[in-house]
Amino acid sequence: MPDAPESVVQRQLDAYNAKDIDAWLATYAPDAQQFELHGAPLATGHAAMRERMLPRFAEPDLHARLLARTVMGHIVVDHERVTRTFPEGPGSIEMLCVYEVVDGRIRKASFALGAKRLHTPDAGL
Repeated sequence: MPDAPESVVQRQLDAYNAKDIDAWLATYAPDAQQFELHGAPLATGHAAMRERMLPRFAEPDLHARLLARTVMGHIVVDHERVTRTFPEGPGSIEMLCVYEVVDGRIRKASFALGAKRLHTPDAGL
């Protein structure tokens, strides 16, 4: 029996924070699709997902903090605050991540992005 959807998504989050591209991809179906929420496709399949994520995994400050998780059947919705190194400097962005998990792997993922917040030395972020 495949893992529960929330377990699959948690493994995905753990691999993301470990910057382990192979473990991260292992949580996705080989032909998985990623989208902007209600919008454009971002990547389809492991090769495109790897190419899209390798530069992000190279960011020194990359870390996603789970703020909330909702599970309804095979759908998992995470609200995260992601610390990143943007071209303009370090900062964070809030995201809603909607995952559809089928047979123990993420088949589709859609992402809604909040406003980018750059960290300033005196902000304590």
